[in-house]
Amino acid sequence: MVLRRSNLSTFNSFLSDTRSALEGLADSAGDMVTPSVRLGVTGLSRAGKTVFISALVHNLIKGGRLPLFPAAADGRIGRAYLQPQPDDAVPRFDYETHVRTLIEKRLWPDSTYQVSELRLTIEYESASYLQRKLGRGKLHLDIVDYPGEWLLDLPLLNQSYREFSAAALERARKHPKLAGPFLDVLATIDPENAEETAEQQASSLSEAFKVYLANCREEENALSMLPPGRFLMPGDMAGSPALTFAPLDLSGNGSKPRPGTLHAMMERRYDAYKKHVIKPFFQNHFAKLDRQIVLVDTLQAINAGSDAVEDLNKALSQILGAFKPGKASWLFSILSRRIDKILFAATKADHLHSDDHDRLQGLLRKLVEDAITRAEFAGADVDVLALASVRATRQASVNHDGETIPALLGTPLPGEFIEETRFDGEEEAAVFPGDLPDNPEDLLTEGAAETEAGLRFIRFRPPKLEKTAEGITLSLPHIRLDRALEFLLGDKLA
Repeated sequence: MVLRRSNLSTFNSFLSDTRSALEGLADSAGDMVTPSVRLGVTGLSRAGKTVFISALVHNLIKGGRLPLFPAAADGRIGRAYLQPQPDDAVPRFDYETHVRTLIEKRLWPDSTYQVSELRLTIEYESASYLQRKLGRGKLHLDIVDYPGEWLLDLPLLNQSYREFSAAALERARKHPKLAGPFLDVLATIDPENAEETAEQQASSLSEAFKVYLANCREEENALSMLPPGRFLMPGDMAGSPALTFAPLDLSGNGSKPRPGTLHAMMERRYDAYKKHVIKPFFQNHFAKLDRQIVLVDTLQAINAGSDAVEDLNKALSQILGAFKPGKASWLFSILSRRIDKILFAATKADHLHSDDHDRLQGLLRKLVEDAITRAEFAGADVDVLALASVRATRQASVNHDGETIPALLGTPLPGEFIEETRFDGEEEAAVFPGDLPDNPEDLLTEGAAETEAGLRFIRFRPPKLEKTAEGITLSLPHIRLDRALEFLLGDKLA
């Protein structure tokens, strides 16, 4: 049999789908022995993915205070313990180091820069009398940690290089202060330059583009729409041609690049990025998830201003659009796993007084409401929650000029400041960050600057853990981590 080129891609796609189906069948066979849930944990930079996983595992292993997670609150969880992960080719999530950093050093662990995985096995008793008579249940929870920026790459699979360039340049020109050096380099480059003399130009333009993306991510800017996501997290692909491209201004060029030009080289490298970076991530990790939590640092965007909030809105829509939501059936899971529960969580709720938690949750719901409607229509359960994976503050009231003001007590990180006060990271302080508006629309409109002026959210060090009278160190404190666990796992432990 001879395959023509036109049939080759279809044949390769068939092989890939067949391989995925066989892997799904193997997973299903394993689930018949001990059921498993693959939980994806993602979020954009500094959203708190590492902290969430560490706190979740720590509270389950140590028997933490989880009153809104019935399996734990009712004493039905016998024990939870770590086991070797099932994927030998994926780095292990370094739980032990991250917990030591949180508890002993009182520092926040390093951010996520690659995919990692951890298996937690939970032994439990069912809430059903009949199921309890059949014996204790067991569930493998496989936690897959990956950068949210990689999700923003998935739409690129359906975009041509020309479409990617147009969208990227439109974003860059909206932020001339951040993108100025990149746009200056771009203005000196002719896409029709000969390929053999264009390598240096490609490297210079790609480097300037990456600097622009890094500037967008800085805390004072907090922009989110930054594909290609792997450019700032290259790993072992740093310097490869697949990561050495950038958008070109193709407004005056034909629909197809002339062979042997810079345009042709950039398009080829863009296609290589999709083939060697995006597709393997989708097939090897993302397409195998059952449940998903997306962590969102909404407060960081508010600190940076209305442009950052609007950019976060677009990024969240892109992220949810990348999912393949819908209810999973046993037969369908053999062929292709499908995410059937998605939780959006506004992190760092402990940086606000509890009176503002509902407002924070309402803002996040507003940011994702259109995308949520699409997901729920497809059959997935979607929820929104304000949480703090590790609670770093306590609530208090202070008297200021004869007025009682709600405040947060905690140890601000060194270098954090409010007005003229700069903190050293050692002394505890009472802080009032301001109140979120009752109407989340107030942070999304052109007049948001006045609303934002009274808000300033600072970061705190992890807390000192409390001890019992017997000297036993308690688990990491949190806000609504138990509600997140109930949404994501409650039905599996019923």
